[in-house]
Amino acid sequence: MKTKLLFAAFLCVLPLRSAPAQTLDEIVKKAIEARGGTEKIKAVQSERITGTFNAQGVEGALVLELKRPHKLYSEISVEGQKVLRVYDGKSAGWTVNPFMENKGVTEMSAEELKGMPEESDTDGPLVDYKAKGSKLELVGKEESEGKTVYRLKITSKSGEVRSYLIDSGTFLTTKWEGIRRLQDQDLPWECALSDYHDVQGLKFPFKIDQGSPGTEYRQTLTVEKVEINPKIDESHFAKPAVAGASSATQPAPSKPPSH
Repeated sequence: MKTKLLFAAFLCVLPLRSAPAQTLDEIVKKAIEARGGTEKIKAVQSERITGTFNAQGVEGALVLELKRPHKLYSEISVEGQKVLRVYDGKSAGWTVNPFMENKGVTEMSAEELKGMPEESDTDGPLVDYKAKGSKLELVGKEESEGKTVYRLKITSKSGEVRSYLIDSGTFLTTKWEGIRRLQDQDLPWECALSDYHDVQGLKFPFKIDQGSPGTEYRQTLTVEKVEINPKIDESHFAKPAVAGASSATQPAPSKPPSH
């Protein structure tokens, strides 16, 4: 009996064996695999995302088209008008917002253009991040909204810094945090990704809640359909031709979610 008690006491003082810590490379690999894997991700030459949005009580429809290399077309339809963001994948981009004083086609500023390659990247920030000139850091492991997540800090080639929270169980991105410039001011920004669906072997978030904490900027995007490799007319990525205008409440600008 004494022997058994001594053995039990000995076990109590032994160090507990825990699961080995995940390295940065392992987390990146599993996160890419969770989305569908590098091969399937790179097989996507174009994609079209359609859905609805609600921004500060203003509702409308959203169409986002992406095409390699780095071409982007974003169309928000609200109150009979269209807000457009277009990038030709090279060096030029345009916006059209009929709710602003200037209702015509406006060229993107140098600051806006600087971030377009990352915004229009169909692969997402983790795929080939070193080749893209990004720096990646594993900040640590933490709890976020009832889930254990890995926090990764990504500094892009353009200098933009974001934190990505990766679910430790599914290895899907649950949120990214960063800075967005709205109406000539830099604001902290959060984008929560949820309701992932499988589309031809790739995972896409079908609900995106984003906004700036402590401000009125809040919007929810609900994805209705994701199309892989649809045929997209090249004219969508050229300078828009616009006619007509309105003077209703301006919706908060929407950007595509980072995978």
